[in-house]
Amino acid sequence: MSLVFREIHAAPEETNLNQEWFVLENTGTAPFNSAGCAVMVNKKSNGPKKYPRPLGNLDPGFVLKPGQKIRVVTGSPGKKAQGTPPAESDELKNYHLFLAGSVLLGPGCEIRLALRQHEVARGVFDPAAKTGVQG
Repeated sequence: MSLVFREIHAAPEETNLNQEWFVLENTGTAPFNSAGCAVMVNKKSNGPKKYPRPLGNLDPGFVLKPGQKIRVVTGSPGKKAQGTPPAESDELKNYHLFLAGSVLLGPGCEIRLALRQHEVARGVFDPAAKTGVQG
């Protein structure tokens, strides 16, 4: 997979959706267009297989050039009650999902991006890891 999760950051409080985000990086040699990709999550468990729950599609999405990163923020930038989103820089822009609830379901939560049932990236949340990404 040329798209990888570099960071996963949980919000300090459940209502601060603008402070919950993950960073994706295009490690491939070609641009990546996320238009139409589905964002899915599931709580990893040792029991029966848990299927991911779709949260929505990235529309219009974003394009990442090789080596470029983007921060995907759960909340809506215009809602003050969801907290202040992280500051953007020339190297790292924000893309907001405009969701009404948290993406992260706790330690071991898997976040996936898929395009027409083809998984393009997967990250597992580990709050003990320096970047929040397991492994």
